[in-house]
Amino acid sequence: MKKILLYTIVIVMASSCSIYRKYQRPEDLPVDSLYRTEAAEAAIEDTTSLGYIPWDEMFTDPHLQYLIRTGLEHNVDLQSAILRVEEAKAQLSAAKWAYAPSLNLTPQGGLSSIDGGKASWTYNAGGAVSWDIDLFGSLLNSKRGAQATLLQQQAYQQAVRSQIIGTIANTYYALLMLDGQVAISAENVKIWKEQVRTMEAMLRVGQTNESAVTQARANLYALEASYADLVRQQRETENSICSLLGQPYFPVERGTLEEQSVPEEITVSVPLQLLSNRPDVIQAEMAYASSYYNTNMARAAFYPSINLSGSAGWTNSLGQAISNPAGWLLSALGQLTMPVFNHGQLRANLKVTKAEEEIARLNYRQALLNAGEQVNNALFAIQTNKTMLEKHQAQCKDLKRTLTSTEYLFRNSSGTTYLELLTAQQSLLSAQLNTISDQYQVLQSVVTLYQALGGGRE
Repeated sequence: MKKILLYTIVIVMASSCSIYRKYQRPEDLPVDSLYRTEAAEAAIEDTTSLGYIPWDEMFTDPHLQYLIRTGLEHNVDLQSAILRVEEAKAQLSAAKWAYAPSLNLTPQGGLSSIDGGKASWTYNAGGAVSWDIDLFGSLLNSKRGAQATLLQQQAYQQAVRSQIIGTIANTYYALLMLDGQVAISAENVKIWKEQVRTMEAMLRVGQTNESAVTQARANLYALEASYADLVRQQRETENSICSLLGQPYFPVERGTLEEQSVPEEITVSVPLQLLSNRPDVIQAEMAYASSYYNTNMARAAFYPSINLSGSAGWTNSLGQAISNPAGWLLSALGQLTMPVFNHGQLRANLKVTKAEEEIARLNYRQALLNAGEQVNNALFAIQTNKTMLEKHQAQCKDLKRTLTSTEYLFRNSSGTTYLELLTAQQSLLSAQLNTISDQYQVLQSVVTLYQALGGGRE
């Protein structure tokens, strides 16, 4: 009998070893192929990656730094995320205290009377203690799951923080872009007004025709309408920044697009570092770890649970036959609970937790793939936008020379038509607006890469 009992205990302990294991990162993750080959070859293995640069060193514009600092202090989403972290800390503390015995005081008293006789006062000043013995890891996995949940909430807080920093920076750069476009449009409206005035004078002396004048006026009206729309976008972008900061409207002080700078050399570091830096990847991994411990808890439910309890108290109601009924009451109890007829429910619960664990693993894997995609796209966008900026800047130089020569020929030679002058002016305006847009796109793609690498950490 003793041997059978011993063998049973050994088998139970051996089969329950898995419920004590800590979470281990899966080995079949696409860590080594997150980036394209050319990006991975150019990466370095130190902490000079763009994602490790503090945000106040990444964004050197003092106006932008003020806006980001204000946003981090007052943004509603970030404040909510901070409170979620506090909740997770409290839940972890509760899980740790589950190991300790619970102690409760249970004083009670009352009056009693038999057959209308004199009422007597009885009391019991006592307490009870209870202690769950964690032989099969139920409390252990609960604590580890709470730790994973805390890390998950901290990663979410960091993700919100990074998102706020990136959104404020991008919106600020968009405002600077609109400032430049408004300035160019205002200058072009001014030039066209002078052009229309000149052509009206030329019409009066017979040097041009009515069709050219009306065409010039129509083009002026289109420019004025475009200018008004840009001013609207400018005001709405200011309002958007104030909303991001959690503040009522105020005039946003700002610099110029030309004053902004980005790091000269952009490195992304090796893919493995992405795991320890991107908050959304950490969040997905901790969700997987938490589901892993939930599965362990579902397994632990198949094994016995042991509870030790006891009570002690002083009472004056030990019995009517005792001359001095007051005295101590002491009791101790050990309880073993073994599931017998609820295995069907426990097995179903285990299947559910296993399925949730697999879903979390797939989500974690997809988070890694998404991270690699975002880094690749951002790197390529930076290269492409820089090339577009260089080409449009070169285009502006040539179009300015073209416009100067066309204006001279139009005023001094009958071989150049007004349509040629109009085309030259419109081409230059379009190229100037494209140049400003390219400057914004370069800054935006750098911010996107900064976020994709987990930048903006505390």
